[in-house]
Amino acid sequence: MAVEGKIKAIVTGTTGMVGEGVLLECLENPDVEAVLIINRRPLGMDHPKLTEIVHKDFHDISAIEGQLTGYNACYFCLGVSSVGMKEPEYRRITYDLTLHVAEVLSRQNPNMTFCYVSGASTDSTEKGSIMWARVKGKTENDLRKLPFDQVFAFRPGFMKATEGQKNLLSLYKYVGWLYPILKAVFPNSASTLKQVAKAMINVTKYGYDKNILEVKDINLVGDRQYV
Repeated sequence: MAVEGKIKAIVTGTTGMVGEGVLLECLENPDVEAVLIINRRPLGMDHPKLTEIVHKDFHDISAIEGQLTGYNACYFCLGVSSVGMKEPEYRRITYDLTLHVAEVLSRQNPNMTFCYVSGASTDSTEKGSIMWARVKGKTENDLRKLPFDQVFAFRPGFMKATEGQKNLLSLYKYVGWLYPILKAVFPNSASTLKQVAKAMINVTKYGYDKNILEVKDINLVGDRQYV
């Protein structure tokens, strides 16, 4: 079921580009009442809605488990690139870490909506030849087995940063100008981070008929006005 009332969200990965963009929208959006961020290092941001926990080891969050109750959404934006990584290492960071955090949250907040930032071309069969796509696919599949109220996998493509963001991927500084071209030529290949974040908020509030949101779905739900 969709969340009734205001959203109280946990956001991870806010020292990265995607997480920071999602955080900025949550702080601005009137449907979000409170935001808890969990980072390995302080973000250095103050806001009336914002609470921060600094915790070094996401593979063991038992020490902070008691601080994670009372939230009805998690926007899980923590992740790494697979470039240069062997499968066991990538799986440990992408699958093991995500499932550990999610399992704790599902025990503490069974009525939670969990939104996981995956990636375009993720392999739901878990059997393809592309390593990262298999690992992401297994992560998506096993998240849906947990006793959350709702679980959504977001598969964005190219993302345009939100104005004022500080934590931009180094590559983005050189290719960010491509967004309007990609949007014009391949409209279902690109989103703004604001659309991604608003889509997370909207599926939390109103649900969606798909558990996997491709770029087309992200843009549709992110732009939708609900009455």
